Amino acid sequence: MADWICRTLRDGGLEGEHAPALTINDTISCPLGSFVFDHILSQLSSFICSQKSHSNGIVLVALSRSPLYYEQLLKGKGYDVVSSSTWFKVLDCYTDPLGWKSKLVESGNIGNLSPRSSVTVSLCKNVKDLDELLSSILELGKELSGDGRRRFVVAIDSVSEMLRHTSVSPVAALLSNLRSHDEVSSLFWLLHSDLHETRATAALEYMSSMKATIKQMVQPVDGHKANSEDISLMEHYLRRGKLCVHVKRRNGRVRMMFEELHVEKSGIKFTSVSSEDEITAQSLVPKVQFNLQLSEKERNDRAKVVLPFEHQGDGRTIQIYDGRKSLNDGKAKPNPLLYYNSRKKKKKKRFHCLRVSDDRRIDSNKKPADELKS
Repeated sequence: MADWICRTLRDGGLEGEHAPALTINDTISCPLGSFVFDHILSQLSSFICSQKSHSNGIVLVALSRSPLYYEQLLKGKGYDVVSSSTWFKVLDCYTDPLGWKSKLVESGNIGNLSPRSSVTVSLCKNVKDLDELLSSILELGKELSGDGRRRFVVAIDSVSEMLRHTSVSPVAALLSNLRSHDEVSSLFWLLHSDLHETRATAALEYMSSMKATIKQMVQPVDGHKANSEDISLMEHYLRRGKLCVHVKRRNGRVRMMFEELHVEKSGIKFTSVSSEDEITAQSLVPKVQFNLQLSEKERNDRAKVVLPFEHQGDGRTIQIYDGRKSLNDGKAKPNPLLYYNSRKKKKKKRFHCLRVSDDRRIDSNKKPADELKS
C-alpha cells in the first residue's frame, strides 16, 4: 500500500486536474510520521533519479529539520549529493524562520547562517509571509532542469510548524495554490494532528486527495504497574504501527486500505495486516437492534438453497424462460382479453371532400344532383 501511494505521487495528476496530495497524520502516542515521510521522499527520489517519474525534481520545504539531515538521508540511500542540485532543492525555513538571526548577522554579532551543505539550499527569513513562501517554492521548481516541461514534487516536512506562525486559512490557501499550479506534479506533507483543533485538521485533510493516518498497535493500560518485560514489550510496539489510508476517488467514493509498519535500523518496513487484526476489524460492527452477522446454521441453510437455473449444464434439458411462455407448457396460451381488444378496434370510414366554386363541401361518395336527373 505504501508503494501504491509512492506510485500515485510519482505519476502525478492528469492534465486539467489538481495534483494528487497526501496528508500524513501522526500523534504523540505513535510518532512515526517522520519515518513515513522520509520513506516516501526516498522512493520519489529513486524514481526521479532513474527517470521513471513524470516529475523532474523535488522541492523540499524544511520546517522541522535542518537541510543537513536530508543531505545525510540522501547519502544513506546511496544518492550522489553533489549532482543532486539538478533534481533536489531545499527551501530552508528551519535555520532562521523569523529573520532574527539575519539581523544579528548584519550587526556583526554572529557569523554567516548559510549551512555548509552539498544540496542546493535557499534560506527563508519569514515563514509568516505565505505569499512570499509560495513564490520561493515556485521559483525553486522552475530552476530544476527539464526538457521544456518542468514539473516537480513539493514536500513539506511539517505543516504543524506553519500553523505555529499563522492561521489555518492562509495555510489551506497555500496548499490549494500548489495543487492547482500547472508545474506541480504532486505534493505531500506531515501533520501532527493532536496538536491542533479538529476544524484545523479537517480543513487540511480536505485539501488532500489521500490521507495516511498512523495508529498505535497496542493501547497502554492505565494504572498498570509495568515491569521490565512490559517495558521492553512497549518499546517494541512503540516502533510499530498501523497505517490507515483513505483515498478519495474521482467518482466521489472513498477507498480504505490498511498496512502494518515497523521501524528498524535499516529503515521502515511495511507488511500486510495480520489475520488476527482482520478478525478484530470484522467483529467491530455498530451496536444496533438487529444482528448484522449470520450464525453457522444460517450460513448452512443459505448454502443449501438452490438458485434459479442452477441446474443448467448438469445433463438435464436447458430451459430458458423468455417471458412469453411458461416452462411447464410447451406452447403459450392465447390471452382472450388481448384478442378481444384487437377485434374491438374497427376502421373508421373516411370521407373525402371536394371544394366547389360556391365554397360548399359535398360528399365525394355521392353523385351530383344533375347526374341523378339525367
